[in-house]
Amino acid sequence: MKDRGAAPAARLGCVLVLALGAGAAGAQALQPQYPTPQANTAPVSAAAERIYASTRPSLLQIRTLVEAAGRQSSIGSGFLVSADSLAITNYHVVSQYALEPKTYRLEFARPDGAQGSLTLLAIDIANDLAVVRLDGKDLPHLDFDPVAVDGELPRGERLYAMGNPLDLGFTIVEGTYNGLVERSYNERVHFTGAINPGMSGGPAVTDGGKVAGINVAKRLDGELVSFLVPARKAAALLERARKDAPLALAHARDEIDRQLLAWQSGFYQSLDDKGLRATKFGPYQAPESAAPWFNCWARTNAEQTPKPRAQMDSSSCNSQSSLFIAEDIESGRAELTHAYMRSSDLNAFQFAAFVSQYYGSAAMTRSWSRKRLTQPECREDFVAPVDAAAAPVLRAVWCARAYRDLAGLYDVALTTVTQDRDKEALVSRLAMQGVSYDNALALAKRFMGAVTWTK
Repeated sequence: MKDRGAAPAARLGCVLVLALGAGAAGAQALQPQYPTPQANTAPVSAAAERIYASTRPSLLQIRTLVEAAGRQSSIGSGFLVSADSLAITNYHVVSQYALEPKTYRLEFARPDGAQGSLTLLAIDIANDLAVVRLDGKDLPHLDFDPVAVDGELPRGERLYAMGNPLDLGFTIVEGTYNGLVERSYNERVHFTGAINPGMSGGPAVTDGGKVAGINVAKRLDGELVSFLVPARKAAALLERARKDAPLALAHARDEIDRQLLAWQSGFYQSLDDKGLRATKFGPYQAPESAAPWFNCWARTNAEQTPKPRAQMDSSSCNSQSSLFIAEDIESGRAELTHAYMRSSDLNAFQFAAFVSQYYGSAAMTRSWSRKRLTQPECREDFVAPVDAAAAPVLRAVWCARAYRDLAGLYDVALTTVTQDRDKEALVSRLAMQGVSYDNALALAKRFMGAVTWTK
């Protein structure tokens, strides 16, 4: 699990499933433990002191305030990138305002005490970025590092992340650049350093004070495992903001919808291009994605004490590619799971009851934001294979729920169970977040067609 760096004022933390993913065995979320600021626990290096002194005037704290109350609802960071007062931050820092501009407003605070309102100019949902503008001219600003923009920064390079963690004040954190995360569909830089809530949207700079990345998230189940948006993504959005008309807040949800539809179209096309690989589960073969950015884990109850009455081996493959939409909803993840079950000492009736219990719990029953998503609708049926000699009959449940404010996007879950044996069964599940219905149907058909008997 990852923790995004924006800090809602009420609870000083925002969980990313960036965010960035939940559900993989061995990567369960822990409650974040927030250390005291680095400046209070370790001496600041001479390089960090020099860099902080030179870049501090370009930093911003970005606040989302409830309009009616005039009180902050969330906080994050940002930094100026031009003399004409353009600044970069994360989309999730300004998401409340983008989705509900009549309820919220944006403000900034600079290290020198200056404050004012912000105008939202552009957003990039896939890369969790936004461009904002504040009033003022000839303000100090940061430049992008050309080597980082070209993707040629060497691993091991020292980086310095800045922001305002937990509303404690602006600070600087030393860390290490470790290149792009290898098992990720969305490009993220692996940064070994302490990024905490409130630092989201702040810059991570090189020894020369040039921007190499933008703070975005951290892992909750590890130490100093943090993530940056690559500098070239922010540079591209800045260029787009200069050329295009500013984001029309009245149509911000339409733009979010457009970007999500475009992202998922590319994501599912990539899944299709990578194809499915067959994995053996007893007498069955079941599909797993061949995409390198799927992270797979396996579990078994074979060694439990006392010995289970039904043995179960399961696998779960997760894309870990969720996109932040709002604090109460994320999108974009895909997950494939399989559970091969066989009776130890259950009779056929007892085993059927055991499988049905597991099968029923796999439906779309988890809690969801009723504000953002409709009630799930499900359909159950028996599906006969095209070639009866190659595959079993499947009992299948198809569930879908629509995004209320984003036309054309759905969360979909398909669960199947084999029907050919009395004391063996394979329960398979395909779950998709933020997918078009056509893409969901296409992948579901391939998924069901790939459940066969072992050759």
